[in-house]
Amino acid sequence: MENYKQKFIRMSIQIGALKFGEFELKSGRVSPYFFNMGLFSTGEAIKNIGDCYASALEESVIEYDMIFGPAYKGIPLVSVLASSLSMNHGKDVPFVYNRKEKKDHGEGGETVGPALSDKVVIVDDVITAGTAIKEASQIIQGAGAEISGILIALDRQEKGVGDLSAVEEVSSDLQVPVISIVDLGQVLVFLKNNPSELEAHVEAIENYRKKYGV
Repeated sequence: MENYKQKFIRMSIQIGALKFGEFELKSGRVSPYFFNMGLFSTGEAIKNIGDCYASALEESVIEYDMIFGPAYKGIPLVSVLASSLSMNHGKDVPFVYNRKEKKDHGEGGETVGPALSDKVVIVDDVITAGTAIKEASQIIQGAGAEISGILIALDRQEKGVGDLSAVEEVSSDLQVPVISIVDLGQVLVFLKNNPSELEAHVEAIENYRKKYGV
């Protein structure tokens, strides 16, 4: 497993963004783990997240000219990703994010940043129902730009409303690849290869995957 993936999982566990136990999801399912990107809330933590996103994007084959962050969580993510692409990969990539409500004064509009154009990657934390991604896609396509891919932190590899995962459903609907820093399978590999008290949760996660995984 790549170093940045291991670093991401380790950081997520250390700060409590990736927790293990019993968590009721909006779907009504009781999950043995929960991921909360909002806990990456210090300067060092968010910088490291930007580096992980940048590594995942650069490792992919996605072509892009701009990156887009759906409000609200996508705003800091797209900002630190752009910074990391510049600092670590020599790419000065423009980024855009949207407002929840259109501004009717000042510069006005629905988005902040340069005009959307060419190939755009959407950046978010996870995909559950995919609502934020769908709203972002409408904004991007409405501006005449092209969605070339979606970048998220964690792929739960879990069934959505049908037999496909929520990630696969969004990928199929928009006809674009979805890449992640890590997926649940890689989290399990990390837990097995790094013995600790967290090993006790491996069986519960594997049982959950048998029931809801794809």
